[in-house]
Amino acid sequence: MELQERHSDRPGFRPLYQQVRDLLVSRISTGAWRPAEALPSEQALAVELGVSQGTVRKAIDSLVAENLIERRQGKGTYVAQHTRESAQFRFFKLTHDGGERALPSCRQSTIIRRPASAEECAKLDLRRRSDVYQIARTRYARNKPVLRESIVVPAALFPGLDTRQPLPNTLYTFYQSEFGVSVNGARERLKAVAADKEAARELLAAPGAPLLSVERVALDVAGRPIELRRTAFLTENTHYGIELS
Repeated sequence: MELQERHSDRPGFRPLYQQVRDLLVSRISTGAWRPAEALPSEQALAVELGVSQGTVRKAIDSLVAENLIERRQGKGTYVAQHTRESAQFRFFKLTHDGGERALPSCRQSTIIRRPASAEECAKLDLRRRSDVYQIARTRYARNKPVLRESIVVPAALFPGLDTRQPLPNTLYTFYQSEFGVSVNGARERLKAVAADKEAARELLAAPGAPLLSVERVALDVAGRPIELRRTAFLTENTHYGIELS
């Protein structure tokens, strides 16, 4: 397979290293290269693709910056793998009022398979009435319920998910290790809401109590939506912390 540089004055021009980058991302997203698997050497990829080793190195540098792959000193380059700690650090933002990170545990969960709603199809880029799995779970911190989650994922990406009970606390690591689906980014929207009867019951709160609602669309390494998660937080003793840099 050889890639060709396009002329910069033509529509759709993409530098050669970006074409290489997109090809490497495609191999990761389709499972050709699995998490923690070593990539071929830069020299081998350059020969295979018919480009210079410098072009391959520039493409790999961009993927390292995006946390899609990692370099290991003296060992080579590997597809990045989620650990429980890294997934929680990147994607879970709840902290106690004193500043300590809150890492809630899951005690109650249910999974059902059903057709996706029109809104879910739009947000997950699914065909109309595609099947999804819906996970509902309550999570605890310091022995108190602090959040209620509703998680919707495409059934085609997670075959047999409803037979995998109990689910682990950290789902993104589970998605990657068991289904080869890696979460590499997310879009979030935050809104203040009042607890409905179900949320109040699960969180041991009064109906109408203030909650922070966070809607997250998680994206895989190719930027495709793979999870729609809605979380309602009790904020009586916690914050949703975001660091900007």
